[in-house]
Amino acid sequence: MPNATLPTSIDDVQALLAREHYVAERGLATSVYLALTLRRPLLLEGEAGVGKTEIAKVLATGLDSELIRLQCYEGLDVTHAVYEWNYARQLLEIRMREAGGAVDRENLAADLFGPDFLIKRPLLRALQAPTDQPPVLLIDELDRADEEFEGYLLEMLSDYQVTIPELGTIRATNAPIVVITSNRTRELHDALKRRCLYWWIDYPDFEKEYRIVTEKVPEAPARLAEQVTRFIQQLRSTELYKVSGVSETLDWITALVALNHEELTREIVDETLGLVLKTQEDLQAIRGGQAHALLERSLLQTETP
Repeated sequence: MPNATLPTSIDDVQALLAREHYVAERGLATSVYLALTLRRPLLLEGEAGVGKTEIAKVLATGLDSELIRLQCYEGLDVTHAVYEWNYARQLLEIRMREAGGAVDRENLAADLFGPDFLIKRPLLRALQAPTDQPPVLLIDELDRADEEFEGYLLEMLSDYQVTIPELGTIRATNAPIVVITSNRTRELHDALKRRCLYWWIDYPDFEKEYRIVTEKVPEAPARLAEQVTRFIQQLRSTELYKVSGVSETLDWITALVALNHEELTREIVDETLGLVLKTQEDLQAIRGGQAHALLERSLLQTETP
């Protein structure tokens, strides 16, 4: 994608995010703008469910770019993240040439480890995407990957290149837009952080979360949207094993709308609390009296008639 199509100001970034119904404060929009302008990776940290992954999705949609996602997990290695050789096809090629009766071992080795037998994984696909339209590369939940893989990323994040022993160094002619997310289950290394722009996404306050709810679920009754948002805000102030994120708020309001509820009651909260709390310990601690008390405080604060 030509650079001219990228946002040319922080206001343009905020407008792009708003068109895709993503509610962002100016600090986050500034970090996104700088990442796009400087072509630097953007590292987003925060608790699960606060909208980190959604930034990459929104950028891909808003910029009409391909979204290439690498979901990280323990044990992730180069063969799943960057490339691997198509061994089945290589073996078939060897057998076909042997059947032909003439095998030039030197040429065969060069052919077998050429581009035709290379399986591209997300990182290599991002580097070799069409030069007129760089993709958005999402490296999601990097903190779940091993430290060895994090170290492997340093070359790519510094120079937008990877090294394949059989082929040499492969460089991007037009750097992808890189968004890295972390839930901070472990601390990422300073070497990686130095290569990135950084922003922490926190749980939203009431006004921001209410805007998110009304943007994402516009069909929700205003009173229900306010009650749900206030309840979640109250819930986050309690002792929880797993604090509910914005994604749980949206799941809950969407479910309540599907059930044709127009406001919260004790019975509705008891029946649907499992959409908000995702551990048995939290459900046992909150369901019943504490949930009802939270609801009463939320209803007292609700202003929408």
